[in-house]
Amino acid sequence: MRNSMKALLTAALLAGCSLAQAAELTVMTSGGFTAAYQQLGPKYAAQSGDTLVTVLGPSMGKAPEAIPNRLARGEHADVVIMVGYALDELIRQGKVDPASRVELADSRIGMVVKQGQPKPQIGTPDQLKQTLLAAKSVAYSDSASGVYIKTQLYKKLGIEDRLVGKSTMVERIPVASQVAQGTYELGFQQVAELLPVPGVTLVGKIPESLQSVTRYAAAIPKGAEHPAEAKKLLQYLASPAAQPDVRATGLDSVAR
Repeated sequence: MRNSMKALLTAALLAGCSLAQAAELTVMTSGGFTAAYQQLGPKYAAQSGDTLVTVLGPSMGKAPEAIPNRLARGEHADVVIMVGYALDELIRQGKVDPASRVELADSRIGMVVKQGQPKPQIGTPDQLKQTLLAAKSVAYSDSASGVYIKTQLYKKLGIEDRLVGKSTMVERIPVASQVAQGTYELGFQQVAELLPVPGVTLVGKIPESLQSVTRYAAAIPKGAEHPAEAKKLLQYLASPAAQPDVRATGLDSVAR
């Protein structure tokens, strides 16, 4: 009996130590890496014992949900995952530890149509141009990919004046969801943000010569409650073991 009680007491103490060492990490992540994170996060939590609290928001923009705006009003985060140049701005502002930055993945722009509709040709710059000109309506996101399409892609194709009147920047919600409802004929966003949405067909990526590759990166905000545990999470997300999930969600691994 005495030995049994001693064993139970030891087990309880070990369990208490394990719980004491586990951390609750608040992770703010933006659209392009979210699908990969949703695959990888539970795997990391299971092996580490840490709990991940996920907060979604775009990398930039005026929406109150945007990660920079959340941090500006004092919301807590242990990790931020976002577009690389938006993260650079937070580093410049002194809100994020520059030494903690890790490169996670590259994201390319793709196009969807409503499920069941014919897939237009976009494999070459001229095919993409003709598809855009023939479309009744075009939608793109209010994040990095949409800004590129609005300010650069149309100009590169020489069709800016002819596309302005039938193009819409969709705020906060996935562009593909609006295409699935039939609100817009064509939808452009990063492939990783298009794939999870039902009711659409991915036509493909836009031609590489016209691509805007968005780098996703992550870092630890200054004042994070659990910087050591956050660093381990970042190391895992950037590790070779994470790459199959990264690529399966439409992202490209970073050359290292």
